[in-house]
Amino acid sequence: MKKFASTLLLISVGLWAFLFHTSTVLAQTNYPNKPIMFIVPYGAGGGADARSRQIAQKMSALLKQPIVVENKPGAGGNIGTEMIARAAPDGYTIGMGNFAPLAVNKTLFGNLRYDPESDLVPIVLIERGPLVLVVNPSSPYKSVQDIIKTAKAKPGSLTFSSGGIGGSHQLSAELFKINTGIDLIHVPYKSGSAALMDLMASNVTMMFDQMYSAMPGIKGNKLRPLAITSKVRSPLLPNVPTFLELGYPKVEVLNWQGLIAPKGTPTEIIQALNAAANQALKDPQIREQMLAQGNEIGGGTPAEFAALIKSESAKWGAVVKMANIKPE
Repeated sequence: MKKFASTLLLISVGLWAFLFHTSTVLAQTNYPNKPIMFIVPYGAGGGADARSRQIAQKMSALLKQPIVVENKPGAGGNIGTEMIARAAPDGYTIGMGNFAPLAVNKTLFGNLRYDPESDLVPIVLIERGPLVLVVNPSSPYKSVQDIIKTAKAKPGSLTFSSGGIGGSHQLSAELFKINTGIDLIHVPYKSGSAALMDLMASNVTMMFDQMYSAMPGIKGNKLRPLAITSKVRSPLLPNVPTFLELGYPKVEVLNWQGLIAPKGTPTEIIQALNAAANQALKDPQIREQMLAQGNEIGGGTPAEFAALIKSESAKWGAVVKMANIKPE
């Protein structure tokens, strides 16, 4: 009799667990049933904003709910990223997570008010793209070796521009400095476009710039490309060598961004968002634009994006410390 009672209890517990799980899954099949807020931690009109709106529009159609994009710029992406981290973990607040706020700023800023690992959960990688080292066409430097030779002969005589402290422009140059043993002077600007304009005006020696930003100047003969930070050459610049080819394999930089949500967002919801984003990335228009900008198309699982963030955090945290980079 006791054995029968124990068996009945196990069956009851198992049935209760099954019913609970089933009701939870059924409840979550209704997701989403209201508009989703999509936070972009940068200003309107920039690359992150444009891509976010593109992806949000496609995901909205797939999820059959409005996705409202809101720009929350400031503090190198920290303000908007913190808002994502502090939002209710119910799937109705997501956002674009970027290279700096997810992999750099934890080391760069001593008072960061969110932790990329413990306060956020990755959804999917959207894209990543290399940077290209460019100089003014009137520059005497026609190769990376020309720059290294001069920098070693006259330490501190060459300059590089960037869109601000701790961004991919500066970090690429710092990685270049570390791996070649040269000294370059950093000249930060308030934006990447301002930094590029001053390079075109011959006020600085060089700049590591994103492909999509540099390509118009390269095509218009206003910039001379010397090397690219990807492992393989870009189809857009087939005659421009990689740093790997030039003997500097560690000078590899891919600026990236992907979707994130607050930690604690149910796994089923993350999976639904991941599926919608992966489907959106199959859109021919989005793919064509990414490739035209020299970027790699993202996609994949949340775990794969998490692994990328972890490895990038270790890499760039070390660069920030070695270069002794301090926030403005």
